[in-house]
Parts: sequence; structure tokens; C-alpha cells
Amino acid sequence: MDEAGSDTGKATGRGGWKQDPAGVQSNILAVAMSEFADNGLSGARIDEIAAKTRTSKRMIYYYFGDKEGLYRRVLEEAYRKVREGERKLDLDHLPPVEALTRLVEFTFDHHSQNPDFIRLVMIENIHHGAYLERSDLIGRLNAGAIEKLELICRRGREAGLFRDDVEPLELHWQISALSFFNVSNRATFSRIFGGRLYSTEGQETMRRHVVELILRFMLKDKRS
Repeated sequence: MDEAGSDTGKATGRGGWKQDPAGVQSNILAVAMSEFADNGLSGARIDEIAAKTRTSKRMIYYYFGDKEGLYRRVLEEAYRKVREGERKLDLDHLPPVEALTRLVEFTFDHHSQNPDFIRLVMIENIHHGAYLERSDLIGRLNAGAIEKLELICRRGREAGLFRDDVEPLELHWQISALSFFNVSNRATFSRIFGGRLYSTEGQETMRRHVVELILRFMLKDKRS
């Protein structure tokens, strides 16, 4: 049997890509996310990704073009998931303080529970954001996140609760920074200072204090 016939048989036998292309692509992206997070763009290998999926190397190229195309799609999927999680919080119907609290809690939890996302962002920073810049989807997704935070801030200001000299983009930076460092520097921080902050109790305390820091920063009556 020729190479094309062999690949087709392999793909069908390992996952039935003809019957479930969306499922196969989702499987590829999940495996690739772990591989890129562990090895970076240059270190990840399509052969290794294919070996851990339900399909073939040929079909990876068919769906994603090349390794850089797959990496870009992985970035898009990573950002899509975090923004989708924010959307499901349904914050528009909550009082502004509760909405901001829920958003901070979600961000802290998401980053803590998805270290591959943090590693991917760190890797993309090594590449100076070059692949992220090529994705219109990521730009739209993250613009929506700032718009959502703008609505929370506006409602908080109108209620006389939030200070009016903080831009939503800066607030997003503050929330992201506190939640990101908790994961990005976990290995070095815990080796230098011990792992107490990364115990279950330590993380619960950190989560609560991150919320308090953000609220103290934003609430007019918490700035004394």
C-alpha cells in the first residue's frame, strides 16, 4: 500500500478522523499544548505530537499547515478557553464589587490550574509576541476581556464605589500580574523560600489576599 493509503488507514484506525474531524483537531491541540509548553516552539516535534494523538502526522499538517501554524492555533485555543471561562461567569448581572471579586478569583484559579497556559505565554514572550501578533482571533478575544472589565469599572464608579483614575487595562494588568507570578515563578520561589505558599492552605490564603489587594486598590473607602 502506498504512503497515502497507509496514512489514511492509520488515521481512521486511531480515531476515525473522517467521522470526527473536530474531535481529532481538539485532540491534536490538547496534546500539542502540552508539548509546546514543555519544550517550546523550537523543541517540540511533530513526530512526538502525532505519536500521542489519535491521528497521523500527515493529518496534523493537513489541519494546521506546519508546526508554526499548529503553535499559533494552540495559542488561540489557550486564550479562547480563558476568555470563555470569563464569559461563563455572567458578571453583567452581579453587583460591581461581587463581579470584580468573581473575576479575580477566576483568574487566580484558572492560572493555578492551567500551568501550561502560563508556560505558553512565557514562551511566546521569548518570541517577542511574534506569533500572537499574527492572530486576529487572539486580538479580538482579549479586546473583549478589557471591554468586560470596563463595564464592571463603569458600574462601580456610577455606584460611587470605585475610584475613577484607574483604566481597565491597568486593572487587567494588576489582576494578571498577581495571578501569573503565582505560577510562573513557583519553581524558583519555592526552592528559595520553601513551599509553604504552595500548599493547599497557602494557595487558599493567597487567593483571598489577591482579591483583597485588588479591592483595596479599587474601592474608594479602602485606600486609607
